[in-house]
Amino acid sequence: MPQTKRDYYEVLGVDRGASPAELKRAYRALAMRYHPDRNPGDHTSEENFKEIGEAYQVLSDPDRRQRYDSFGHAGEAMGGSAGFNFQSAFDLFDMFFAGGSPGQRRRGGPQRGNDLQLQVTIDFEEAIRGVSRTFDLTRYAACAECAGSGARAGTQAVACSDCAGQGQVQRVRQSLLGQMVTVEACPRCHGEGKMIESPCANCHGQGLVEAAKEVEVQIPPGVDNEMRVRVPGEGAGGPRGGPPGDLYLLISVRPHEELQRRGMTIVYECPITFSQAALGDTIEVPTVDGPVSMVVKPASQYGQQVRIPGKGAPDPRTGRRGDQVVRLRVVIPSRLTARERELLLELAPPDGKPHPVRKGFFENLKDVIGL
Repeated sequence: MPQTKRDYYEVLGVDRGASPAELKRAYRALAMRYHPDRNPGDHTSEENFKEIGEAYQVLSDPDRRQRYDSFGHAGEAMGGSAGFNFQSAFDLFDMFFAGGSPGQRRRGGPQRGNDLQLQVTIDFEEAIRGVSRTFDLTRYAACAECAGSGARAGTQAVACSDCAGQGQVQRVRQSLLGQMVTVEACPRCHGEGKMIESPCANCHGQGLVEAAKEVEVQIPPGVDNEMRVRVPGEGAGGPRGGPPGDLYLLISVRPHEELQRRGMTIVYECPITFSQAALGDTIEVPTVDGPVSMVVKPASQYGQQVRIPGKGAPDPRTGRRGDQVVRLRVVIPSRLTARERELLLELAPPDGKPHPVRKGFFENLKDVIGL
C-alpha cells in the first residue's frame, strides 16, 4: 500500500535538536540492527535499512539538514539532491563502519532493483481527499523462464576460474619502491565472481526482461506539491534474482480557482460589500467539501480573518484536518448610483476626517440606509 515518507528524526529515533554525535550513535545502532546480512530474506528489514541510511545521509549534512528542517522532504527537491536507493544504503554503511569504497559489496549475489519515479499531476480537491490512479509501466522485471538467474533452466552459474569466485584479482607491479600489489575487479567475470556458461535464451543471460504492467496506486489524502508517495516493490527488477525496487510518485497539484493552501490550512480571499462589513451578514463561502454558511460580524474590518474548523487539508500521516481561513476583502465599487452616492455623502463627516469609533455609529448607519 502506498505511503508517504516518515519524518527523518522519527526514523532515527532522535529529537530535532540532536547533535551530530547523537545522530551517529542512533544510525550505528539501527544500521547494525536492520542490516540485511543479519536479517536474510526479511524485506521489512531491508526497507528499514534503506530508510535509516537515507535519514542519516540528510541529517548528517548541515546544509541538507537545514533545508529539511525548513521545508521537510520538499527541501531535498529544492536542493537538487540525487535519489537514495538500496545500494546507496550499503555504500553509506561501508564508508561509515569500515571506510570501504562504494560499490565493492554484494557483487555476485542478488541485488535490489532500481527505484523508479513518476511525475503525477492531480487536482486540488484530489490532493485533499486522496485519489486512485492507474499507470501503465514498462520496466525491467525478472525473467520468468530463468527466475532472474540468467542461466538456462536446469543449469546455474559457476564460479569464475580466473578469480575463484571472489570477483577480484590481484595485480603485482614493479616500481621504484619495489613490488606494488593492487586489487581490481576480475576482467573475465566483471567482478561478479560467477560465470553463466548456458545463458537463458529468453533474457540472453541478463536475468531481466522488459515487461509492461498496470499498477493501481492509492494517493493518500493530504499530499501537497513536491511530496513523494512510495509504492513498495513496483520499481525495476533486481539483478540476479534480487528484489524489485520501489516506485515513487512525485506529486504536483493544480491550483484551485478560489482556494489556496498553506500546509494544513486552506485560505479563501472573500469579497464582501461595504454594507456587509459594516452591518454584518450570513454568506456562503466555498470549501473543498462544498459551500458552507459563515457569519460576517458587524463592524468587520478589511483583512479580518474568520476560521472555519475542520475544513482544511488533512495531515497525510495522521489524517487530522486543519482549518480553513477566510480573509475578508471589502470591495469598494468603482461606480456608484446617484442614490448610493447620496447615502455615502450623508455618512461622510463634514470635516473630511474619519468617523470616530463610538457607540451609536452603526445604529446611525442603519437609520440612513433604512434598516
